[in-house]
Amino acid sequence: MKNKHLLAMVKLAMLVALLMIFCFTPIGFLKIGIVEITFNMIPVVIGAIVIGPAAGAFLGALFGAASFWQCFGQSTFGTLLFGVNPFFTVLICFVPRILAGLLPGLIFRAMTKKKDNIAAYFVSAAVGSLTNTVLFVGGFCLLFKDTMLGMASDNGLSPLAFIATAFLLNAAVELVANTAIVAAVSKAVTKAEKSKSKEYTK
Repeated sequence: MKNKHLLAMVKLAMLVALLMIFCFTPIGFLKIGIVEITFNMIPVVIGAIVIGPAAGAFLGALFGAASFWQCFGQSTFGTLLFGVNPFFTVLICFVPRILAGLLPGLIFRAMTKKKDNIAAYFVSAAVGSLTNTVLFVGGFCLLFKDTMLGMASDNGLSPLAFIATAFLLNAAVELVANTAIVAAVSKAVTKAEKSKSKEYTK
């Protein structure tokens, strides 16, 4: 039990380090106009699957904190939102990321309660990415409606076309990439841990 707890802490520390690298270097961002598409959900959801929902929520909160920090000049889009409403900016920085770390962990735990199955990895990974995207975009449209309408008008687009152009296409690419990477890495880590566990019990 002590070794298991220590291993979980080591994995969490490694994922925190990876998340910080993703958050504060160009590795984790694909910039398109004023909108940043992020792949930072990868370590968050991996943590939720291989460690547990609490670790996923913790990593999601760190991701949210990093996103909020970038609203102070590092991110054009974040700075714009913070200037409109700081409180709502806190909400859309933290809530989607925390839930996107928590839910995949709970789903994976439920789906693998009786036995390990490959579908659990893909479903959990997809849920993490979708939760982040749906809640962030939904929060933006709901909490920053006037800002969204103004941005759509400035670009000569209807609100629906603006959302599709600015978020949905990129979110679809992000969903596919994140799901594939998270599922593959999480499955490999779990398999390696089981192999090690069998060696120790021989």
